[in-house]
Amino acid sequence: MSYVDEVIDLVVEKNPAQPEFHQAVKEVLESLRVVVEQNEEAYRKDALLERLVNPERQLMFRVPWVDDKGQVHVNTGFRVQFNSAIGPYKGGLRLHPSVNLGIIKFLGFEQIFKNSLTGLPIGGGKGGSDFDPKGKSDREIMAFCQSFMTELSKYIGADTDVPAGDIGTGAREIGYMFGQYKRIRGVYEGVLTGKGLSYGGSLARTEATGYGLLYLTNEMLKCNGIDIAGKTVAISGSGNVAIYACQKAQQLGAKVVTVSDSTGWVYDKEGIDVALLKEVKEVKRARLTEYAANRPSAEYHDGKGVWTVKVDIALPCATQNELDLDDAKALVANGVIAVAEGANMPTTLEATKYLQENKVLFAPGKAANAGGVATSALEMSQNSERLSWTFEEVDSKLQSIMVNIFHNLDDAAKKYGAEGDYVVGANIAGFLKVVDAMTAQGIV
Repeated sequence: MSYVDEVIDLVVEKNPAQPEFHQAVKEVLESLRVVVEQNEEAYRKDALLERLVNPERQLMFRVPWVDDKGQVHVNTGFRVQFNSAIGPYKGGLRLHPSVNLGIIKFLGFEQIFKNSLTGLPIGGGKGGSDFDPKGKSDREIMAFCQSFMTELSKYIGADTDVPAGDIGTGAREIGYMFGQYKRIRGVYEGVLTGKGLSYGGSLARTEATGYGLLYLTNEMLKCNGIDIAGKTVAISGSGNVAIYACQKAQQLGAKVVTVSDSTGWVYDKEGIDVALLKEVKEVKRARLTEYAANRPSAEYHDGKGVWTVKVDIALPCATQNELDLDDAKALVANGVIAVAEGANMPTTLEATKYLQENKVLFAPGKAANAGGVATSALEMSQNSERLSWTFEEVDSKLQSIMVNIFHNLDDAAKKYGAEGDYVVGANIAGFLKVVDAMTAQGIV
């Protein structure tokens, strides 16, 4: 049995009931097979892949908090510090009822390669809790965040582990967590990213993941002789990533016709009105029914359906495994030319394979949605220097990083005989840098 297959089997055996983690490991290691086989003896001797798939540290802890009626609730907090070979652990905190150890490990494992691809000195980590912020008052959110950070603060720091936001963790939650960290540790440092501008945040951080997705997608299209201007785009999700992906896509001359949330989706033949979408989602925190009610050209539909619309480009920006094989078949049948992942692993392995077999340009999330963590690393740099850069400075750096990511993964794919397979290219490019650092630092 090959070394890759041995390690995949080992991960499944030792991490039962963690299908998302199994999926991430399998997808990455399968695409690294060509590199591993060239170095199999050395990698096996150093147990390199075993060290890669085992987190350096896994933390689980109790998070008790009191609601507005005086009732005590208990949630579970997680932080998986996966790999620090190239820098402090870096990755978001997800607050959602679906959060469990397997999902956090999948996200943390993906983060290793995503962070490596940015070219910046940041390692891979991820965290969060099964707490649901929806429907909670600001005081209840604060109570949870303070309790969560009381425990997490023991394990993080500006040069150790720098968490950020993710699903359910926005500026409000980051603010409460930062305040509690400062109160407990007695230091003012860049321990979290995604902070408010008044206390060390970076301009363009809010827009970064959505903008970065379009910068990389645009570069991928350009390098394949395609102009994004005039193309029709389907986007899923209606959170931070989706909103700013919409905005940048339209600035580049494309027309975005769909967005979605957890209950339904909207088709807007005139193109999504970004200002109205922001009002509904960022200000009112309402459902997309509110968007449709205020936009005559919009149709609201319950449930799933974003990928049934005829478009040129699909950008899944909601959550993991949202685009399955049937969705991929519908997109191909409707003539889609490119799919780029704005969320973490939103396309199933079967769907990814089908899209690639049908010559659809496919950019994986670890590359296409790296703009958020790249700008978080730029926020860390500004905090270390006690400086703030202009929006234009940050945006320019972000654009350069995303363009470089595409060319790095494109070059890696070509070098290892997989031209046009950007999944393989991204995994190899991210892997090689991490492996060089791990090997140089000895058996740790």
